Amino acid sequence: MYAQESRNEEKQRELKKLIRMLKRIKGRHTELVSVYIPSGYSLIEMINQLREERGTAENIKSKTVRKHVVSALEKIIAHLQSYRRTPENGLAVFCGNVAEKEGETDIRLFYVIPPEPIRTKLYWCDQVFRLEVLEEMVKEKEVYGIVCLDSKEADVALLRGKRIEHALHLDSIVPGKTHKGGQSAARFSRVREALREDWFKKVGEAANKILSQEDVQGVIISGPGPAKNDFLEGDYLYAKFKNKVVAVVDTGYTGEYGIEETIERAKDKLKELSITKEKNLLHEFFALLSKGEAVYGAERVKKALEAGAAKIVMVSEDLEDEFGFLEEECEKTGAEFKIISVDTREGSQFRELSGVGAILRFKIEV
Repeated sequence: MYAQESRNEEKQRELKKLIRMLKRIKGRHTELVSVYIPSGYSLIEMINQLREERGTAENIKSKTVRKHVVSALEKIIAHLQSYRRTPENGLAVFCGNVAEKEGETDIRLFYVIPPEPIRTKLYWCDQVFRLEVLEEMVKEKEVYGIVCLDSKEADVALLRGKRIEHALHLDSIVPGKTHKGGQSAARFSRVREALREDWFKKVGEAANKILSQEDVQGVIISGPGPAKNDFLEGDYLYAKFKNKVVAVVDTGYTGEYGIEETIERAKDKLKELSITKEKNLLHEFFALLSKGEAVYGAERVKKALEAGAAKIVMVSEDLEDEFGFLEEECEKTGAEFKIISVDTREGSQFRELSGVGAILRFKIEV
């Protein structure tokens, strides 16, 4: 079920690691150089441009900054000269003084051939590396909109890959079906229906605004009772979003719990999504723990890897920098390495359990 990740997925993960590392580097002056060479662009032309930039850098007033920028450009040029042609997807190169102490020099070069073609040609010198192009590549492409509502409240959320983003909560003033006072039942019913109509319009306007900011692949409508169906059947959502509704599901709640419940109940429709695959993986992990066919905790997982018993190793996303080294151990033994989000109920439970775990090929004493 859990086949080895594709090479492209591995590159995505490696690219995210590089971005995180480069974002931590801060230059003391404008001496960090970022270079993007687009797919199909002439390497010779880029090298010639950088040689011109090197000549311009010789005019920098500060001796230290001049030295660092010139050194970075020379290092980048030397790196580019090692290629016969521009790689198919282009090339991004970052170089500069990364020394943490004032007065010290440590010129380092970082480069990546990205998993997607680079469309931007750029040379930039700053106190930080320019990473927007790469960050756009690792943004989750898998985005679904969720509208969970009843007559009392509504929530709009985005399911971005494995991450749930709660975008908006609204409360209504629609009264219950029973009424008090001297007004007639018919008049009360008309007032309630008018307020309900206004409520659906309000939810629709909010949902349309949020969903319009994203390239959503689908929309899920949910909630307790008939309100969700009445909302969907009316003209409250834009047609382009109504046409993307992939599921209408019953939930017992609205609010954040209702959003979680929506995803769980719609999993058959979302079975190819990464969040559903992750939930299924964690369900399997928790079930196998009681049988001794899974372990948790960094030390136990390390021992399982050393014994060649680990089949799938999982690390919570906020611990990746601390335990990312386990990925290298996985490569040595043929184990899969998975980063687990902390946004779902299952992911949060896994994090509370230590945030490091493994499904085993065979039982061992750890």
